[in-house]
Amino acid sequence: MRNIFLFVRRYFNLLFFLLLQGFCIYLIVHYNTYHNAVFSGTANQLTGKINEQYNKVEDYFHLKKTNDSLWKANEQLYNKLKADFQLPDTTSKTVLDTIKIDSLTQYRRYAYLRAAVIENAVNTQSNFIVVARGKAQQLKEGMGLVDINNATVGVITAVTDDYAVAMSLLHKDSHIDGKLLKSGETGTISWDGAVPNIVSINRIPKSAKVAKGDTIITSGNSTYFPRGMIIGYVTEVLPEKSSNNYAIKLKTAADFYSLQYVFAIDNKQQEAIDELLEKAKHPQTIK
Repeated sequence: MRNIFLFVRRYFNLLFFLLLQGFCIYLIVHYNTYHNAVFSGTANQLTGKINEQYNKVEDYFHLKKTNDSLWKANEQLYNKLKADFQLPDTTSKTVLDTIKIDSLTQYRRYAYLRAAVIENAVNTQSNFIVVARGKAQQLKEGMGLVDINNATVGVITAVTDDYAVAMSLLHKDSHIDGKLLKSGETGTISWDGAVPNIVSINRIPKSAKVAKGDTIITSGNSTYFPRGMIIGYVTEVLPEKSSNNYAIKLKTAADFYSLQYVFAIDNKQQEAIDELLEKAKHPQTIK
């Protein structure tokens, strides 16, 4: 308190001058139309800039909430894609006249289930991704995983009630079908364990037209992923000396270093397809 009184005493003249100066400015602005308009415009501009900077700071602290809302919106949009529905084929169906023989009803083929990544390895030979969603939230083995940009990241191999583990695309035993977007040749995507985010596609013949920058997508020849999911972009094309195929390297479309959220793809037809395949493997003897 004593220091405050000493400060006021020492700078009394300056403080009194500033007080009078402020009072004079108030009188000029308050009782003069022109000066009032100028002051209001300047004050509004200054206040606007201050509010703009404040909003930027406030938006920064709300990034997680904004990100979560966008994540939920993406899930809703994915589930409305036309590619994830199909019409039943009734062209060769034989039924009685009293039964409905055709329908325009669309049957969902794929559903997207969002999940947060809680663990993700990239530096081992056997990389796995752990997500905070499991059986209790509709996840099951065999579901493909894509990131928020629809790029493939792996396939679920084990689930518990609340968690799931997926074999990453960056796993030495990972093999998914891919194809060239432009020409349509198909091959197998694999990882040699050397550089994260760089994988290979094998069995592409030298007759195929492929160049650096070309897009590789899922072929749709498995129940894991629909056709057209982005896998990566070609970075190197070299002819194999011992075969008629190319050795092609590609950079993954998904960034495995910053993987935070994914979507699990629920193939609604998978059980029916698996049942048919199982019957085909063990055909019954016709008597």
